[in-house]
Amino acid sequence: MILTGFVDSGADITKHISNINFNHHKEVDMAVKVIIKRHVPEGKSREMIPLFRKMRSLAMNQKGYIAGETLRNMNDPEDFIVISNWQSSEDWVKWLKSSERQGIQGQIDNLLGGQTQYEIYHYGFTE
Repeated sequence: MILTGFVDSGADITKHISNINFNHHKEVDMAVKVIIKRHVPEGKSREMIPLFRKMRSLAMNQKGYIAGETLRNMNDPEDFIVISNWQSSEDWVKWLKSSERQGIQGQIDNLLGGQTQYEIYHYGFTE
């Protein structure tokens, strides 16, 4: 995992990812899975669906995007996880920092009144 943290809508996303040194991480050239965790209050889920769809639609056109899926916890219907697959962590961070994504993320955070957690994992082990 090379990035983990909470980002709120009022925060500058770039300050949360500025500590990543892509030259230092061997996994930059490796495919990554990004786990995005959100708490969606039951009364807000209907409003979230179009935002999730818009975010996915835009992500699909980004360099390095492979696939994504949204999962809802069967034991806690307010708990959502998005798993997004990217060709490299650098591709993901470019999308994370993009103005298109930040605009939709701001709408999501305003609607939810909370924070979104991001975690990046790479496949396998590196030495």
